Amino acid sequence: MNSYYSQENHGPFETISVGRLELEEGGVLDDCTLAVATYGELNANKTNAILIPTWYSGSSKIMEQAYIGRGRALDPQRYFIMVVNQIGNGLSLSPSNAPADIAGPRFPRVRIGDDVRAQHRLVTRHFGIERLALVVGGSMGAQQTYEWAVRYPDMVERAAPIAGTARNTEHDFLFAETLVEAITTDPGYRDGHYAAAGEVAAGLRRHAKLWTVMGWSTEFFRCGRHRALGFNTMDEFVDNFMTGYFSPMDPGNLLCMAWKWQRGDVSRHCGGDLAAALGRIQAKTFVMPISHDMFFPPSDCLVEQQLIRGSEFHPLTSVDGHLALFGTDADCMAELDARLRELLAL
Repeated sequence: MNSYYSQENHGPFETISVGRLELEEGGVLDDCTLAVATYGELNANKTNAILIPTWYSGSSKIMEQAYIGRGRALDPQRYFIMVVNQIGNGLSLSPSNAPADIAGPRFPRVRIGDDVRAQHRLVTRHFGIERLALVVGGSMGAQQTYEWAVRYPDMVERAAPIAGTARNTEHDFLFAETLVEAITTDPGYRDGHYAAAGEVAAGLRRHAKLWTVMGWSTEFFRCGRHRALGFNTMDEFVDNFMTGYFSPMDPGNLLCMAWKWQRGDVSRHCGGDLAAALGRIQAKTFVMPISHDMFFPPSDCLVEQQLIRGSEFHPLTSVDGHLALFGTDADCMAELDARLRELLAL
């Protein structure tokens, strides 16, 4: 167990079992547990439910801090908001907290679709909800948002994928592969048989530096945005913010999430036909890339948005790139809030 993944650091959340989950890749999670944080109250008709899936490395805590609040578009005074931690993130069932027979490198391969099927059980069986007013998520949360809208089109009224695509590109696959290799090439990784994250410290630091290069943008560096975030030098930013963020995390959890990120693809529902898969979406959909994102650039998102009937394309502006998702750019967050209010009013 890794003490980083605690109620103290990421709570409050509740751990809920959705039972035995047979996985797309052939494995099984005999007792699939999801860590769930809820905000607000479900109304009598159960029509005010919003689902937020988490992104790579993220937890329900950062979603609460960056996106949810009184007076925000995602206002717990108006909506019942469920933030579901994805499988493998360290709070829900993951390599770091699984039973011994599937712990660590023995953890089975999980896909985005497995997350969404587990979430569907949670929403329908545990909470008794039949319709979702909104599914919204960033990055891997956007991949899950697309999966929800394609897999359960009758259930999703509105969808807001932010900074993510419905089918991962070859370019992004290779980006993620460098992140994987940064960890697995550390001698301390030992094919997943390390005793603690600290044994893979060098690999996690390389991983954090790659995120620094690709997660922000060239304009972020040119503008010296790290100083606006409270760091005098780039070295301080890398050491204290980026490495400080990733270094406590379990390497196996990061690898579990990276594997499914690379293979996110709703077109598998239609034999590889992306247009047919996205054509299944009935939700009112706002596709919202981030202007300077180097993982999921707006041009990749636009190609998909044009395949979604009645959807709208609303790029968010930020030189912070992909990691504007962290809420570092107040103007970008205000723009996102405005777009979500517009979508929720439809």
